[in-house]
Amino acid sequence: MASKEGRNMRDPLIQKSSRKNESLWMVYLSTFVAVCGSYVFGCGVGFSSPTQDAIREDLSLSLAEYSVFGSILTFGAMIGAITSGPLSDLLGRKGAMRLSSAICAAGWLAIYLAKGAEALDIGRLATGFGMGVFSYVVPVFISEIAPKNLRGALATLNQVMICGGASVSFIIGTFLTWRALALTGLVPCAILLFGLHLIPESPRWLAKTGHEKDFEVALQKLRGNDADISEEAAEIKEYIETLDRLPKVKFLDLFQRRYLRSVIIGVGLMVVQQFGGINGVAFYASNIFKSAGTYEYDRFLCCVLGQVVVTLLITQVIDRAGRKPLLLVAGSGLVLACMIIGLSFYLKVNELAIEFVPLLAVTGILLYIGSFSAGMGAVPWVIMSEIFPVNIKGIAGGFATLVNWFGAWSVSYTFNFLMSWSSYGTFLVYAAVNALGIVFVLKVVPETKGRTLEQIQAAING
Repeated sequence: MASKEGRNMRDPLIQKSSRKNESLWMVYLSTFVAVCGSYVFGCGVGFSSPTQDAIREDLSLSLAEYSVFGSILTFGAMIGAITSGPLSDLLGRKGAMRLSSAICAAGWLAIYLAKGAEALDIGRLATGFGMGVFSYVVPVFISEIAPKNLRGALATLNQVMICGGASVSFIIGTFLTWRALALTGLVPCAILLFGLHLIPESPRWLAKTGHEKDFEVALQKLRGNDADISEEAAEIKEYIETLDRLPKVKFLDLFQRRYLRSVIIGVGLMVVQQFGGINGVAFYASNIFKSAGTYEYDRFLCCVLGQVVVTLLITQVIDRAGRKPLLLVAGSGLVLACMIIGLSFYLKVNELAIEFVPLLAVTGILLYIGSFSAGMGAVPWVIMSEIFPVNIKGIAGGFATLVNWFGAWSVSYTFNFLMSWSSYGTFLVYAAVNALGIVFVLKVVPETKGRTLEQIQAAING
């Protein structure tokens, strides 16, 4: 016990000396450039809602054809998720972002120029592919360039920009034509493509691929010209050398004992995030708010802008409070929110206390979205970017991202079937999943704040 206390007393002194003369402006610039990819992601999510009626009218699309246009985004994202790990390992983190941005730009142009359903679907599939790659490579890149005391806050900006892109697309979509709105998706793509020329590659990827000189140059740029990087560089090199002595990893190797715990943590958090019902709640929020007498525009501002505000607040505390407490608080709020929504449906079905149904429904939805934004939205992506060793990060991270997108599609697809079975039962199922998620976080998920990536990965994977 005494040795542990002594170590805790020494840690601040070590951190202080290693951070001497450190300048972080390049870290902030690199993060800003990377999260432009997250903003592109949000633009794709927010595009279909304000444009549905106009697109169907202009191009004479049936409801079925527009439904394909809306849902094909998810399939593109799943393809992007499958390829995101190998692409980022082969091309580098910057190379993967560059390719994704170019594909997204081509997708937005295809949508803008579309004269029929085929071009629309091709464009939507392309933007979905880019979104799938961005959803993996952006948090990974940020975690690999950020100092340990800022890593959580900067990685959380990924979720902030996704919500921001969705909200801006919805708001300006009420004023712009759908073709003009598609063109706005080119702006963050252009900023990202230009910005990638100004920032360094991930030092850890450079070290892993044997670019030793470039590795030291990139790390020096990120920490400042006057910073002493010798200690951090030595730790990264030592860990990379240890990994290089291991055999090359294939997909089935993820389930070996050496890597299994990190895979369970990363994939398990994605399962809890999606199967806890976020897409079902978001899907039905419009009807619930309308039943409470509010307009769709007001509903959207309450939900999406609420997400932005709460997630911004989380960036201020994630590196102080820690990842695990935020997940536990968020999980508890999600369980309570699902029970409140379920109760509102139970009262409605049984015609009991009807006057309280809208109030309960709105309260439950707002609590759900606030709780999700407080932890379950951003933190799983932060932890996923931290726990996988660099030699399996491409395969394991791509797998976790694929599970996430598959979960998003599954919940969206099954929601109506569950609601036809039992409206209140549906939300009790979601409450049970979130309750199991709390147990999972308590028993399996480690705390990662204040530790280097090498320390986290060595502790988890032995």
